[in-house]
Amino acid sequence: MKNSASNPSTEKACAKHASIERRSSKQALQTQAQKTLPVLTTLFSSLHYRKIAHQRVSQQSDSGEANYQGLTRSQHAQFGQVMIKWQLSADTNHDSADLAYEADVLKSINISISENSLPAIAPPILAYDNVTIQILKPSSQLIVLVTPYYPNGSLASQLNSQNHSRLADIQKHHFIVQSALLVAKLHNIGWLHNDIKPSNILLDGFMPNHADNSSITPDLLLTDFALAEAINHDVAKNSDKNSTGDSAGTPAYLAPERWQGQGATLQSDIYAFGIIMYEILTGERPFNIDNPSGEPLREWAIQHCQQPVPTLPLEYSGYQSIIDKTLAKRVERRYQSMEEIVVDLERL
Repeated sequence: MKNSASNPSTEKACAKHASIERRSSKQALQTQAQKTLPVLTTLFSSLHYRKIAHQRVSQQSDSGEANYQGLTRSQHAQFGQVMIKWQLSADTNHDSADLAYEADVLKSINISISENSLPAIAPPILAYDNVTIQILKPSSQLIVLVTPYYPNGSLASQLNSQNHSRLADIQKHHFIVQSALLVAKLHNIGWLHNDIKPSNILLDGFMPNHADNSSITPDLLLTDFALAEAINHDVAKNSDKNSTGDSAGTPAYLAPERWQGQGATLQSDIYAFGIIMYEILTGERPFNIDNPSGEPLREWAIQHCQQPVPTLPLEYSGYQSIIDKTLAKRVERRYQSMEEIVVDLERL
């Protein structure tokens, strides 16, 4: 058997090389952002957006061509406060753009909700543009998806150490039930999310900042459908995203079977919900990596596939059986639908 013991000097050299690569990549991104963002600001201004504030820029590589994605907050006379999600690519093929796919999914979800007279589960599309612009190349593709800006942020903001300590148990239960209902409705209209996590659950509703806000129960909305897929669709269409766990979602919320190369199912969304549920109750994730090595994805895979489901604090023991069944390592031992989880939550 091959010796699997690691070589400390090799690991140190790899870590140093990875650090240098990250710095170089970050510098390249900053250089490109300095060229790109002023052009985007001018373009958004011509589309009647004001108070433009670029909040995030990231770089991806697709088939050797770099493309850039970003989030920009702005104000519009007709729409009010908005969030502009954009993607800039040297490839002018509309069908290859992730943001174009996400816009199509979001449109389909909102149509299904409207046709069935259901409460909203995702933000509405206020505007969508696909234009050719001269930035990366003489003709580059810019896709712009505009949705409302939600000033209360996401569920993630409520789970940081400062805010979580102020959450009453009734609020925690509300967040859990509302999140479960959101995912259940998404499944019922035929979609898997594939990247369920607190930062992808928006808080829609007024949450006053005062000492006793235990009666305030904001509505929740799902966002970021870049990895979503139809439940009964041909998986081959998204085989690149589904073939390996490291590209199919956020490692902290990825089900064991996804790390083993299996495709997305209802149960993989259910597993991610279980992580969120534990996080809402305790303020911490059930699995974590404190000091990641040069192979963080391997460490995440070990956590999800081998570590037992942790025991909740005594005051939340009533939720333990639900946690156990949402985070079961084997798919057949997990809940088979989100409706089953909602029923068990209502029994509490």
